[in-house]
Amino acid sequence: MDNTLVSTSIHARFADQARRTPDAVAVASGDVTLTYRQLDQRANRFARGLLQAGVRPGDPVAILMERSPDVVVSMLAALKVGAFYLPLHDAYPLERMQQILDRAGSPLLLADPAMDRRGLPRTSAVHFPATDRGTAVARTTDVDVTTGPDATAYVIHTSGSTGEPKGVAVSHRGVLGLAGDSCWDGDAHRRVLALAPYAFGVSTYEVWVPLLRGGTIVLPPPGDFDVRTVRGLIEREGITALHVTAGLFRLFAEEAPDSFATVREVLTGGDVISPTAVRRVLDACPGLVVRAMYGATEVSSFAAYATLTAPYEPAGAIPVGRPMDTVDARLLDEDLRPVPDGEVGELYIAGERLALGYHGRPDLTAERFVEDPAAPGSRMYRTGDLMRRGAGGLLEFAGRVGDQVKIRGFRVEPGEVEHVLARQPGVAHAAVVAREQEGGEKRLIAYIVPKAPGLDSAGLRAAASAVLPDYMVPAAFVELAALPLTANGKLDRAALPDPATPGTGAGASSRSERQDTLCELFSRVLGIPGVGVDDSFFALGGQSLQAMRLASRIEAELGFDISVGDVLNHPTVAELDGRLQDLAQAPELTGAAR
Repeated sequence: MDNTLVSTSIHARFADQARRTPDAVAVASGDVTLTYRQLDQRANRFARGLLQAGVRPGDPVAILMERSPDVVVSMLAALKVGAFYLPLHDAYPLERMQQILDRAGSPLLLADPAMDRRGLPRTSAVHFPATDRGTAVARTTDVDVTTGPDATAYVIHTSGSTGEPKGVAVSHRGVLGLAGDSCWDGDAHRRVLALAPYAFGVSTYEVWVPLLRGGTIVLPPPGDFDVRTVRGLIEREGITALHVTAGLFRLFAEEAPDSFATVREVLTGGDVISPTAVRRVLDACPGLVVRAMYGATEVSSFAAYATLTAPYEPAGAIPVGRPMDTVDARLLDEDLRPVPDGEVGELYIAGERLALGYHGRPDLTAERFVEDPAAPGSRMYRTGDLMRRGAGGLLEFAGRVGDQVKIRGFRVEPGEVEHVLARQPGVAHAAVVAREQEGGEKRLIAYIVPKAPGLDSAGLRAAASAVLPDYMVPAAFVELAALPLTANGKLDRAALPDPATPGTGAGASSRSERQDTLCELFSRVLGIPGVGVDDSFFALGGQSLQAMRLASRIEAELGFDISVGDVLNHPTVAELDGRLQDLAQAPELTGAAR
């Protein structure tokens, strides 16, 4: 571990790096670059603007912007005044953003004009860093605010079982511990492609590991991306490292396994990683290192990893791996006693990487951050993951203690989704479970007992989409006369029927060979039969990762260069066929092939 990154604040360590490498590029975004000196000066100037706006140490500063260098400037400026940043995902429904801001006390919101045009949640004040640049405050020297390592650096919200998101408060010490880990030593993380939304925990790696080590963050342009876009960025920007979710990694393995040929390291995780996908990628990119990452926002993003290199031959599930430098990983039984090697116990994590707890929720904090019996006065984070120590001391995943699941790499508490559905007027009872599809991907299924027969699936989907992120919206809704219960009156999840999710066949049969092919591609990507020309890809349970897969298959089989946005904006076979017709008539304007 790099000890120079310990026992100080994030922004102080960044300022040290800026003095050492002032002319190195810190952030690159298309034609825009910021050197370390420029980033430091811009953040200092805006930090003074935050002070003038009344922001004080310990205050939250909310951020709602498209991907751009101003996001990094805003994060750094908030830290420089002793505040913490509160990122909001621009794809969240307004109601969810409002829940987060209300719980934080309606803080100052940093936004950009694009978000303003879409509509902003209500809060105490809104500032636009991009329009204030160079006019609000001219001074670019450091502000005179001292921040200790145990101060809150940011609060990131995850799914909560009580019906609303919970905010994980991460300290400066935790971030510095992550950035100083020896697994980042060397030159592999010199140019990091930041694909994750900055409101998710993986952004801690994408932003602070390169910035606190003299590297460069490369930001994709705003909007959706697909395999082709990411591959182009890797080639044009000389990317040396990036993180992709397990689902996206699998998609690369299927569609373009050689995309990482020039990359030094690819990090992946958040869900079960396909060994077959790893083999396909390493066969195509024998010089690549794949790191299977394990972690949680509550432990400053990552806590353990397994290193995979060529030649690689799948031999069972990929292990969780070894704990990182400042992570104390323990497998304990129900009485918090260590279990012998080879036996299953729940993983508890202690050490300096622990989050401070759930912001403003001491009750939830006490549930998950429990007293450490080996060090009275200290705490451990109860992960809820069951593991064993296998050969060589590597941690191996063995299941979950509670109901929490991973969907597309995101933690989801089914109880939060159930709460949203149960409050709808026509619903008597609701239960939500995750079902695994072919290929290992999971989707949420909602089982609904309506107050009167006749389930309004479209209405429930719309109601859920208005409150929940897309990865938390159930892919299918199943009507039941009653929820099955066990002998002691609890929900019998094993007795819930498998959903039948065929297409409706609406719109009669397809009218052309191309529509036939599109119907078949919809069916294959979604894993359901009987898709009709007027069936909506998303009403059938499709989500963004599957939309990326559909776009790739359309390019491969029909020769049209379409984007994920085309699928989002034309979700039925008939509408997408119309879009392809437009592309066929104007290929010189669209880049489409015929």
